[in-house]
Amino acid sequence: MDLKEIQNLIKFVAKSGASEVKLETGDVKITIRTGSDEKETTVVQQVPMGGQPMQQMPVQQQQPAAPTQPAQESAETKEKETKPEEDTSKYITVKSPIIGTFYRKPSPDKPVFAEVGTTVKEGDVLCVIEAMKLFNEIESEVSGKIVKVLVDDSSPVEFDQPLFLVDPS
Repeated sequence: MDLKEIQNLIKFVAKSGASEVKLETGDVKITIRTGSDEKETTVVQQVPMGGQPMQQMPVQQQQPAAPTQPAQESAETKEKETKPEEDTSKYITVKSPIIGTFYRKPSPDKPVFAEVGTTVKEGDVLCVIEAMKLFNEIESEVSGKIVKVLVDDSSPVEFDQPLFLVDPS
């Protein structure tokens, strides 16, 4: 393994976010450790088969590259920065009671359970979440109007992840 390959490996490990990588190939052992505040430390040892290290070669230490901002920001990002955050404290959040896949429709050819602007009553089905081949209907816990759907159709959801915002007034 030459120095160029080792440097490329160091760069790859730094970008991956791994804290430590050990690599042994033939007579070369490489350990790469990275830290958020520390410089990368790399030790390369050439070891004869079944013997003690013959040579330790320190490799150039590098500071992890800081994430760079793209020169041009998208219009969406600029819009979010200039638009004030909307107040969602008056809304009730309907959260996922289980881990699974979120579906807005009972089947692909049927209409969605609840759209933005739909008035729902307590007990109305808002969506289904598939978990282990079982489709679980998620019912509204409150009466009100759907203000926002927070998850895309056919997306994985976690336990307690917000799914809908409901205006109870």
